[in-house]
Amino acid sequence: MSRLLLLLLRLHATLVAGARRRDDRGDVPGWVMVAVMTAGIVVVIGGVAREQLSGLLTEALSSVR
Repeated sequence: MSRLLLLLLRLHATLVAGARRRDDRGDVPGWVMVAVMTAGIVVVIGGVAREQLSGLLTEALSSVR
C-alpha cells in the first residue's frame, strides 16, 4: 500500500511542477490547427455547394432590387 501512495505522491508532485512551469502564452499549435481545419472545411463546402450558394446569393440580391 505504501508503494501506491508513494507513486501517487510522485505523480502529484510531477503534475504540480509541470503546471507551475507552464506559461500563459496559450496553445499556439492548437489554434493554428483549428484555423487550418476551419479554412479546409470552408474550401470543401465551397467546392461542393458552389452552384447552390451562387444561386442562393443571386436570388437574394435580385429580390432586394
